[in-house]
Amino acid sequence: MRVLVTGILGYIGAHLGPLLEARGHQIIGLDTGFYADTHLGPPTGILPCLISKDTREVTAVDLRGFDACVHLAELSNDPLGELSPRITYDINHTGSVRLARLCREAGVSRFVYASSCSVYGTGSDQTKDEQSPPDPQTAYAECKVLVERGVTALADDDFSPTFLRNATAYGPSPSMRFDLVLNNLAGLAWTTRRVAMTSDGTPWRPLVHVQDICQAIALTLEAPRASVHNEVFNVGDNEANYRVRDIAELVAGAFEGCRITFGTAGADNRSYRVSFDKIRAHLPEFRCRWTAGTGAEELRAFFEGIRLTGELFEFRAFTRIKQIRHLVQTGQLDERFFWTQRPVGMELTGRAANPS
Repeated sequence: MRVLVTGILGYIGAHLGPLLEARGHQIIGLDTGFYADTHLGPPTGILPCLISKDTREVTAVDLRGFDACVHLAELSNDPLGELSPRITYDINHTGSVRLARLCREAGVSRFVYASSCSVYGTGSDQTKDEQSPPDPQTAYAECKVLVERGVTALADDDFSPTFLRNATAYGPSPSMRFDLVLNNLAGLAWTTRRVAMTSDGTPWRPLVHVQDICQAIALTLEAPRASVHNEVFNVGDNEANYRVRDIAELVAGAFEGCRITFGTAGADNRSYRVSFDKIRAHLPEFRCRWTAGTGAEELRAFFEGIRLTGELFEFRAFTRIKQIRHLVQTGQLDERFFWTQRPVGMELTGRAANPS
């Protein structure tokens, strides 16, 4: 299968491209390069060819000849989405539906969209499944709902979309993120020997390892069409619904000598438990191979291997909102997050091993 992966330089894409190639697929990546100026740790394998382009500038000509598109390339979390909700809707909603429409026009038969369990918003102890009404609390989450609705309407006999509502990701990546809850707490534990909670830790969050997300994408691409056509799947494991304070305790247990401090209940009211029964019914081979505990231990070994410092942990490129603010403030991106001058030499190999 010839597959286009948008956002291939990102946190998930850095794993997904090599994984799909190892499974025998021909992979081309597309990425605008917001996070291409730094690289953490060894690459995951031989990385695919790259189209250096913003998804908002893609044409049907760019999409011809592909059997499938995996769409990861959006502004990638709730805080970044709130930086400029207008641009978030432009990229994450309008841009993503436009891309799906162009894929259909170009004859791309499969479209796998990386949605999010954040669409559930609030729910306290109630377990949400794919039939539960969404309750998005942020522009980022609302865009996920709007894209699901918009692309669902495009489905026909020749165009088959699937929507993967990923739980909150964790785990090392060559394009590392420290703005994800488990990764952030692990980084704090390693660099400060403290897990400093800004909240009381009571909200629920489902977690899933980045490699398990990639497994779900691969199995979706390879599944019989009837099993995944126009379906929504929560991606994660029923045993991986955690209170944030439980995540903190698992992290502290993996980092010797680390202590936990808690804050008070905050303004962020996102809290949801999620059922993952449906994906296992439709994709029987899917099983999460990681837990938050083993993930914390993996991160500790990763930090030891790269000799993670506090300065590196705080570096802007590993927190999405910091990086975008930097690119705007330095004039590299305009008011709509288009490059004023595209970076030179933005290819998948040869990126700096450490930020400078």
